[in-house]
Amino acid sequence: MESFASNKLPFVSMFWLVFLSPLVCSQLYYNFYDSTCPNLTGIVRYNVWSAMAKDARIAASLLRLHFHDCFVLGCDASVLLDDTDTLKGEKNALPNKNSLRGFEVIDTIKANLEKACPSTVSCADILTLAAREAVYLSKGPFWSVPLGRRDGTTASESEANNLPSPFEPIEDITTKFISKGLEKKDVAVLSGAHTFGFAQCFTFKPRLFDFGGSGKSDPALDDSVLQSLQKVCPNQADSDTNLAPLDPVTINTFDNTYYKNIVNNSGLLQSDQALLGDNTTASLVNNYSKWPLLFFRDFAVSMEKMGRIGALTGQQGQIRANCRVVN
Repeated sequence: MESFASNKLPFVSMFWLVFLSPLVCSQLYYNFYDSTCPNLTGIVRYNVWSAMAKDARIAASLLRLHFHDCFVLGCDASVLLDDTDTLKGEKNALPNKNSLRGFEVIDTIKANLEKACPSTVSCADILTLAAREAVYLSKGPFWSVPLGRRDGTTASESEANNLPSPFEPIEDITTKFISKGLEKKDVAVLSGAHTFGFAQCFTFKPRLFDFGGSGKSDPALDDSVLQSLQKVCPNQADSDTNLAPLDPVTINTFDNTYYKNIVNNSGLLQSDQALLGDNTTASLVNNYSKWPLLFFRDFAVSMEKMGRIGALTGQQGQIRANCRVVN
């Protein structure tokens, strides 16, 4: 092998250039664990599939967990850290408390990976892969995930309290996306994650009874959808935590029905329906409502972009032994 390499240097150099360049992505690599943990994808997929078999909602929850991680300090698994005497985690931030789910699934995957390849796979990479598998196993797109993220050693409840909110105008949400290196298109694309999963009534109840302080319902909301939601979420405080599907047509399937719903004035969250109020996002909504494969392609691209936000690599951070605590 040595003599081959030394005699064929131009060929070998060209081989590395042609075949390995696409595997590199800003210090993240598609083949990062190929030799150190070859069964990684299979272990993650099996555990996500197993969790979904017990609880269909968990797929959307795992995708949301990844989003809430990446938008706070980057994709560093800070969202998984429990509060300690010396560290204030993100789990009790307003957007996360009594809402964020899937921690036990990540724990199980981590435990299995520690048996298969100890001290090798980061919790941040587990979150990223679990989100991809959750989408794929819900009949959504598959995309290659660049890997090699390291786990952070801190968290930020204050940043978590500033996550994009369904109550915010689309302009404010867009500003938050841009601050993370994303763009307006990504707002429309990643909002498509609301094609499965559920929302608590308090996140959209103002649209049903007191839109903009008017004492009336949101005029943009379809009448039949309004009446159906008012039954699930009556105008009383004890209905705040009741659940309604984000896409009532194909509840647990990852598809483009979310965009069809918006076109039909049936988007659940105010921030969903608001996508029609901006020319750029409205155009994307209309296109995705007609062309599911276009949505799938763009969603995969946006997810990979989001998965790179603030990624720690090389010697930065650590590989946590337990995703809930810093080593």
